Amino acid sequence: MKTYELSYIISPEITSEEAETKAKEIESAVATREGVILKQSNPVAKTLSYPIEKRASGFFGFLEFQLEPEKLLELKEIIEKDGKVVRHMLIIKKPQRIRRERVRKQVGGSETLILEKPETQLNKEPATTHAEVAEEQKKPETKGKVELKDIEHELEEILG
Repeated sequence: MKTYELSYIISPEITSEEAETKAKEIESAVATREGVILKQSNPVAKTLSYPIEKRASGFFGFLEFQLEPEKLLELKEIIEKDGKVVRHMLIIKKPQRIRRERVRKQVGGSETLILEKPETQLNKEPATTHAEVAEEQKKPETKGKVELKDIEHELEEILG
């Protein structure tokens, strides 16, 4: 099943109670096609940015659901045939990326926040402690002197 989001505008010529029943009809149409409703909002009266079919306002609502792609066409036909739905937009929601996990460890009486990458979570390598990080920061970098000729040579290589 894919996740979809349906945004719709219902005609302002009906009352808010009728707009809510129209939203319930759309939800039941999804449910009868073995869909799963994830989020829904009751239609809210809004002033439109520009007129749609000579109407300056309407009831805006949205519905997020999961449904088989084969049954989506049936649902779309029902919405298009309904004269009270002025405009609708149906989009496919992409799955969200896996986020990094936050791990809290106590080191020396203070709590430290360490971000681990998903790759390191699989290996479970020991994370660096606060004291080790502080020691590494104290060490000065020891590099030899850089000659002007070396810099010019590197620039020529980079610039081609």
